[in-house]
Amino acid sequence: MKLIIPMAGRGTRVRPHSHTVPKPLLPVAGKMIVERIVETFARTLDRNIDEIVFILGPDFGQEIKDALKAMSDRQNAKATFRVQEQAEGTAHAVYCAEKDLDGECIIVFADTIFDMEGSVSIEDADSVVWLKEVEDPSRFGVAVEKDGKITDFVEKPDEPISNLAIIGVYYFKDGAELKKEIEYLLDNDIRGKGNEFQLTDALDRLLKDNKVFKKATVDQWLDCGTLPAWRETSGIITEKEYEEIDEDRFPGTKIIPPVYIGDDVELENCIIGPKASIAEGSTLKKCTVKNSLVQEHATLEDCNIEDSTIGRHVELKDVDQEVHLGDHTKIGVEV
Repeated sequence: MKLIIPMAGRGTRVRPHSHTVPKPLLPVAGKMIVERIVETFARTLDRNIDEIVFILGPDFGQEIKDALKAMSDRQNAKATFRVQEQAEGTAHAVYCAEKDLDGECIIVFADTIFDMEGSVSIEDADSVVWLKEVEDPSRFGVAVEKDGKITDFVEKPDEPISNLAIIGVYYFKDGAELKKEIEYLLDNDIRGKGNEFQLTDALDRLLKDNKVFKKATVDQWLDCGTLPAWRETSGIITEKEYEEIDEDRFPGTKIIPPVYIGDDVELENCIIGPKASIAEGSTLKKCTVKNSLVQEHATLEDCNIEDSTIGRHVELKDVDQEVHLGDHTKIGVEV
C-alpha cells in the first residue's frame, strides 16, 4: 500500500524554521512530524506501507530528499518524490502524485500529529476518513455521518451541521477512482473555498457515486502549524513519552521533567525544563531552558530562554528573552 504525503507548502506560520525545512520535517521530541505519522499507521493498520510518495515544492533540495529517504528506509518503505510547482488547493496537491494514484493508498496532509488506541478496520469500505470531534467545526472541513457511514462532506460549514472535523487523513481502496474525480474538477475548473481545488469536492463526487465511506476517529489531534502550536505539541508529546534521565550525566545541571534530551547532548551548569526539548549533538553551558525547542547541534552559553524555538547549528550567547531563530543563526558570538 502507498502512503501519499503532500508537503509542498511553505509553512509560513512556522518561519523562520520553514525557510530551510518543510514543516513535516520539523522535530517533535526528537522525531520528525512525518515519521510520527508513519509510525502511527504502522501500529494501527493491518496493512504494510510499501511506498511513501512525497509531494515536494520545486525548490526543496537534495538534503530534504535524503532525510525523507532515510526515514522511509527506517520504515522499510520505498521513497518516491513528486513535485507541486504551484499551490492550487488540496485536490491539486494530491493530483501531483497522479502517477501513483492506483490501488490501495492513504493520503495524509502532514502538519498535525494524531494518535488513537487499537486498530483501524478498512474492510468493506471504498474509503475511510479519519475524524476528530471539535468544539468549533466552522474552522474545518467536516463529515456528516449516520450509522457509522459518512453521508456528506462540508468545507468549513457556516451552520453547525457536524462536529466531526476531517483531520486530513484518508484511505482509498482504489486511488484511480479518486484520480478520476479530481481530474473532473481540474478539467471543468470546479473550485471551492479560496478559489482552489478542494479534495472535499472530489470526495463528495465519490459519495454521490455510492462509494462506501467509513470513519475512523482519533483520540489525540495536535496542531504543529504555528510556532506556539508546534512548541505546545512538543511539550505534550515530551510529557507523554518522558523517561527518567540520569542527572549525573550532566555536571551541575538540574533536570525538571518532562524533557527530551537527544544523543550526544552536553549540558553543564544548566536548568533544563519543564517541557524542554534538546536535540542531538547540542551543547549548553550555564543556560536555563523552559518550554522551548533546541534543535540539532546548537550551541548555547549564558542564555535564559523560555517559550522559544532554536534552529539547527545555532550559536547563541548572553540571551535572556524569548527568541525564534532559524538554522545557522549566530548571536553574541564572533562571526
